[in-house]
Amino acid sequence: MIEFVNVVKKYDHGVCAMDNVNLRIEKGEFVFLVGPSGSGKSTFLKLMIKEEEPSSGKILIDGKDITRLKKKDIPYLRRKIGFVFQDFRLLYDRTVAENITFALRIVEASEKEIKTQLRTVLQMVGLTGKENYYPNQLSGGEQQRVAIARAIAKNPKLLLCDEPTGALDYNTGKQILQLLQDTCRKDNITVLLITHNSALAPMADRLIRFKSGK
Repeated sequence: MIEFVNVVKKYDHGVCAMDNVNLRIEKGEFVFLVGPSGSGKSTFLKLMIKEEEPSSGKILIDGKDITRLKKKDIPYLRRKIGFVFQDFRLLYDRTVAENITFALRIVEASEKEIKTQLRTVLQMVGLTGKENYYPNQLSGGEQQRVAIARAIAKNPKLLLCDEPTGALDYNTGKQILQLLQDTCRKDNITVLLITHNSALAPMADRLIRFKSGK
């Protein structure tokens, strides 16, 4: 599903965030990325959505070298990828339903598809009945569930999560990870998740440890 081949990423200020990284992640794996701040974890995710470009090397997603992707094709790559952020990044002037269906409307899904997918993901994340609530009417755990529902509504092949439990207490965080894991298993989605919480590590299929870009 994902392959990094001799990937180097050097920033203009001289920091080497990826130091000749080689790794492979199989389809359907539930993988944790761990390591200290500044070790390269966030850069790793950003390279996959082309928010950053490697200095050298190849990055393959589903067998396609995305380093050769033309600028006009980047939105199509991102449509296949779900992203869950630590700070949720919800639209607070829109309802739960509007937040979740936002991406589907951008890709011009039909109203029938939107209604069906909204009903499916609300049930999946345990928020049925709260579609007309606004984010500030929800708890932190519920807001993160909305963020997950939004990410999986477009049926991504790959789900990238940057500290999705960092703002939550341990029990809520564990519930969120269980939800992600169940979704991964059910739909064979590949999940890459950055976490600093070592207590949650046993939930992963595999840990990838970063240290100084290696």
